[in-house]
Amino acid sequence: MFCQQCEQTAKGVACDKIGVCGKQPEVADLQDVLVYALRGLGQVATAARAKGVSDPETDAFAAKALFATLTNVNFNPEAITGFIKRTVELRKKLAARVGFAATTGPAAFEPASDANGLAAQTAIAALPTLPAKDADCRSLQYTLLYGLKGLAAYADHAQILGQADEAVYAFLHAALAALGDASRELGGWVELTLQCGAVNVRAMELLDAGNTGTYGHPVITKVPLGHKKGKAILVSGHDLKDLETLLVQTEGKGINIYTHGEMLPTHGYPELKKYPHFYGHYGTAWQNQIKEFPLFPGAILMTTNCLQKPQQSYHDNIFTTGLVGWPGVRHVANSDFTPVIEKALAMGGFSEDAPGKEVLVGFGRNTVLGVAPKVIELVKTGKIRHFFLVGGCDGAKPGRDYYTELVEKIPADCVVLTLACGKFRFFDKDLGAIDGIPRLLDVGQCNDAYSAVKIALALADAFGVGVNELPLSLILSWYEQKAVVILLSLLAMGVKNIRLGPSLPAFITPNVLNFLVANYNIMPISTPDTDLKAILG
Repeated sequence: MFCQQCEQTAKGVACDKIGVCGKQPEVADLQDVLVYALRGLGQVATAARAKGVSDPETDAFAAKALFATLTNVNFNPEAITGFIKRTVELRKKLAARVGFAATTGPAAFEPASDANGLAAQTAIAALPTLPAKDADCRSLQYTLLYGLKGLAAYADHAQILGQADEAVYAFLHAALAALGDASRELGGWVELTLQCGAVNVRAMELLDAGNTGTYGHPVITKVPLGHKKGKAILVSGHDLKDLETLLVQTEGKGINIYTHGEMLPTHGYPELKKYPHFYGHYGTAWQNQIKEFPLFPGAILMTTNCLQKPQQSYHDNIFTTGLVGWPGVRHVANSDFTPVIEKALAMGGFSEDAPGKEVLVGFGRNTVLGVAPKVIELVKTGKIRHFFLVGGCDGAKPGRDYYTELVEKIPADCVVLTLACGKFRFFDKDLGAIDGIPRLLDVGQCNDAYSAVKIALALADAFGVGVNELPLSLILSWYEQKAVVILLSLLAMGVKNIRLGPSLPAFITPNVLNFLVANYNIMPISTPDTDLKAILG
């Protein structure tokens, strides 16, 4: 086992005995084998495209399979084994179609017959076996791979909602194939890694089109943080389609639907909020589920990533769907949530009403740009001095209280935009308003990063300056591979002066870090007081 893809990796180096996330060595090894198999599929798919042949089934599958290796998605060795075998089946099918032949390497890989045999094949598939000229090239190989995992996640989310682009899949395959290129120089790895970020901007655009085209542009919505008397289902993860399907299947059954974690912003979508039994939000960020889920008196549905090892106290109440999996936890296939609904009806539910505090969501680009003239005027008159984008992933590692303290100390003439689960460090704080503009604007999920990009670009255009000249500071927290690819997207767009924390990635070498500092002035967070003084003077 060798895994260093998340911010909480053991000792800041790598997990080599068991994952901090709960990933067992067998699963880590199988995921490496799956990536190796996908590299072979990428070689064949790239060769096929050179002959004018592409296969939509192969493209969609490759994104799903790579997404399954993202942190906190699938911990089930049987599921990963299935992905490996299907990857090789599709590779052979496509190779036969275009006359591709290989005798060595990933494109010739033959999987063992069982999970134990596959795990043993990690000797040829483990990440440290990637051929590279030096440690800096290997660092960028890792960065590219983790960026590709994030890209695959966004491409899969978009595809589920009917949005796809041949160019995104072509790059995914080509970049996976390139991971084995021992001849590529450092400059080539830099170029390919930044290209991953640029392609991801397109993937996020597709996802934005899927979300808003299907469910409408988010509108400002008050979301109760309490609960309502009655049966209950809690939905966590990111998937809007799963939520919609569940809302339809629970209509008229006396069950209220609650969101958890990054599902909070879904309350702002018109085509989701129209369901009267879509009630409120329960809990905070993903890493708190082991404390929050035992207290929820209903069924729990995990969509996409953000699963932790289910505790015995709620093991029988939790279900996975889509790509998510944990050994022994019931998995719902084919979007038939009958088992989840039956479980919720059998449980006690909430015994009384407790509305609790409310928070605002719905500040996507359509909402924010709708008041752009007023915002611009407030900036020109000095009533808004500065914008802070404080967002990204939350996590359990010490040091993340920085983001809470920072937001609390940001002056009253500044506006805070936020997105992703990092917001839960301060999402329920009342920061007031500036001439009717709330000082805390929730742009949405990490999946809504495109919305934040569009807001920044529109403001830059309105002020006639570049994004880096705006009164805007990006202070980001990272944890997993979606955050990696979002950072690559920002760098590909030329965004500079980003502050990143709570710690820098273990897979970044000093030389690569120096390159990022020299070219993008990327910097680690320090203390809230020090950073605010540096930003505001």
